Amino acid sequence: MEVCGEDGQLKLLGQPYSPFVVRVSIALAVKGIHYEFIEEDIHNKSELLLKSNPVHKKIPVLIHNGKPVCESMNIVQYIEEAWGNKAPNILPKDPYDRAIARFWAAFVDDKFIPSIWGVFKDEGEEQQKAVEETVANFLLLEETLSGKAYFGGDEIGLVDIALGGLLVTIQTVEKITNSVLIDKQKMPLLSAWADKFCKADRVKEVLPDPATLLKLMWERKAKMTSPPAGN
Repeated sequence: MEVCGEDGQLKLLGQPYSPFVVRVSIALAVKGIHYEFIEEDIHNKSELLLKSNPVHKKIPVLIHNGKPVCESMNIVQYIEEAWGNKAPNILPKDPYDRAIARFWAAFVDDKFIPSIWGVFKDEGEEQQKAVEETVANFLLLEETLSGKAYFGGDEIGLVDIALGGLLVTIQTVEKITNSVLIDKQKMPLLSAWADKFCKADRVKEVLPDPATLLKLMWERKAKMTSPPAGN
């Protein structure tokens, strides 16, 4: 069903267990923006997706009044700019604070995504190296949370969405690899933040089901470690 209300015609192309799609879903949810979700088959991409994102051909894509916007954090910032009159403010009003938020959001993409992927796919020494790198990055984020409920202050902001969209995936990687990435003893603030974020009213409604994601990621891990089939 098309959603054509005060928010205009809005569609989100994605897959409910993609952490990048989850980021966009969180941003729309906390703003209270209504949209149509179109689930994509990543193995058989729709013509709409290929037309909307011809460069990368990836999800998520937000289509607002017929105009596509691609890449998760780019979409999140677009949502803030297009619906800046709706609370909460995903980005601070102060230019310096906005720059700092963008810096840490980029830090999540540049540092966490490669290292967490390494924890998931690697084995032995390489996996341990990825775990240590991930923990070191989390410790840096722990310092930035001092005295705040969220990275955005009293309300969920850009950095919360950047990292929060990955949370269920991170927790699933911990289970599959028997790793501790967010250590409650070493990172009490980050651990409390993760719990608070996942329980936030509008956020919890759009987070992926942990049990289903665990099953899907176990299947993916099995395919990665299986020997190639013979001819």
